[in-house]
Amino acid sequence: KHSCVSIIISIATNTFVHNRHHSGKRTPLDLNFTMFRNQYDNDVTTWSPQGRLHQLEYAMEAVKQGSAAIGIKSRTHAVLASLKRAPSELSAFQKKTFEIDEHIGITIAGLTADARTLSRFMQTECMNHKYSYDVPLPVSRLVTQVGNRLQRSTIGYGRRPFGVGILCAGYDARGPHIYQIEPSSNFFDCKAQAIGARSQSARTYLERHLNEFLESDADTLIKHALRALRDCLPADVELNSKNTCLSIVGDGIPFTTYSSDAVVKHITAIDTDADAEARNAPDSNMDTS
Repeated sequence: KHSCVSIIISIATNTFVHNRHHSGKRTPLDLNFTMFRNQYDNDVTTWSPQGRLHQLEYAMEAVKQGSAAIGIKSRTHAVLASLKRAPSELSAFQKKTFEIDEHIGITIAGLTADARTLSRFMQTECMNHKYSYDVPLPVSRLVTQVGNRLQRSTIGYGRRPFGVGILCAGYDARGPHIYQIEPSSNFFDCKAQAIGARSQSARTYLERHLNEFLESDADTLIKHALRALRDCLPADVELNSKNTCLSIVGDGIPFTTYSSDAVVKHITAIDTDADAEARNAPDSNMDTS
């Protein structure tokens, strides 16, 4: 077996060198040669000499390729906003937000199929806790259990990590919560967070307005979430009821995902505010001399 592998590697190496030497162009084998010779990414249990688990890094990259998701909280509410994608013009937009319990919900970036598996696990944990103790499962305990579930996929041979990042919003006796859960099984309690493609622009907005979130009411918090989400859009795309998912949970409000009409109302509100700011802004072309 080892002899066959050595022969294959030798043939691939000789072909690679021959193509580079005679053609001077980058061939498909040339482009894939770096990944072919990486012997430390075949399994999640294999460490590289640099102390890295490449399979985990690939899972983190899958999260970065997913559509953006935003989470914000105040003293009384937590809001989730996310962009939905459609595989083609003939299909509906994929579901991005999952209700876990009356007081907890999640939105995701990455592989939707993996998210469905984890959402079912989270729903089962909440039901078991409610059945056993007749009280809702605290958000922090649920997130810890999800982290343990993800960890089992990183230490067993023959498995792969979950390729999904999760933003979890919940409300319990300690108030509202926003948690970020990574494929590496790390999780963080956040004041606000953005994950997914082009999410750096949203994080910049969140950092700039971070001090305003704590005392915001529900409507203001939703506006901040939509403005941050709008920064993640490509240049030729606008927020609308089809590609935007909006959810809220808080004091006296169970986890609720807004209908299309309610989403349109909030999108119209931020557009109106933007138009008002543009009218009140001083004209940069005005002669002040």
